[in-house]
Amino acid sequence: MTYQQAYLDGKKYLQEAGTDSPAFDALQLFSHCFFMDRQGLAIHGAQEAPATELARYRDLIRQRGEGRPLQYLLAEWEFMGLPFSVGEGVLIPREDTEVVVRECARRLSGIKRPVVLDLCAGSGAVGIGLCSLLPGAQVTAVELSDQAYGYLVENIRRNQMEGRVIPIRGDILRDFSLVSNHTLDAVASNPPYIPSGDLTGLQREVQREPRMALDGGMDGLDFYRALTRRWSIKLKPGGVMAVEIGIHQAEAVSELFHQAGFQGVRIIPDLAGIPRTVSGLYPG
Repeated sequence: MTYQQAYLDGKKYLQEAGTDSPAFDALQLFSHCFFMDRQGLAIHGAQEAPATELARYRDLIRQRGEGRPLQYLLAEWEFMGLPFSVGEGVLIPREDTEVVVRECARRLSGIKRPVVLDLCAGSGAVGIGLCSLLPGAQVTAVELSDQAYGYLVENIRRNQMEGRVIPIRGDILRDFSLVSNHTLDAVASNPPYIPSGDLTGLQREVQREPRMALDGGMDGLDFYRALTRRWSIKLKPGGVMAVEIGIHQAEAVSELFHQAGFQGVRIIPDLAGIPRTVSGLYPG
């Protein structure tokens, strides 16, 4: 079988399986297995594909057709131009999360060496992303899941952030003594925010991601309550809190910020115009 036929067969299989982006996914898996991009496919497409790599490609195409996330199959994904290792048990970094990272960085732009707490750190996308924008930032990244914590440690190493992003294990709904009060310039978080009853209606790919990273309680707001009521007092006067939010949560999360005394509360949309981040300044 030629490279061209292998790619086309993969794309057709994903189309028939109902995959959202069959051409893109097939090309990504093709490049992963054959180390060949679109240009290489155009040049070498008539050549015969090696049997071992072809068998691996077909297996990955099958798994993708069954709903396993593309990012897990590739074992990595890019976020803010940085490479992140991902796999079973860790939330996949998404472009939407860049909004909370950039909003937090804007709020901290006047501080030379901001001290930041990244809660529900997962792969480390928020903390590592912040350090890439703020060269003087020092981030403590808190994660509870054993599997996700392994990816957090790996991504800190992979992005050469040792000493700048410090991983620690902790449950942000219980371990409120992880840092002292009034010591932080910012708290940033992409917490679980899907209402428990909505989880079964998520895309099949999203349902492959860890429930721990998705389930925000009955109304999706459990973690925001903990953040605004318990973690806000860790901030210095004027400290920043910035969180990612789900669809239709902007009003409820903003109200929690106001109830906790935050000032200058802002709602920031993503590229699609959907409210994606709430941030505010803690008066102390």
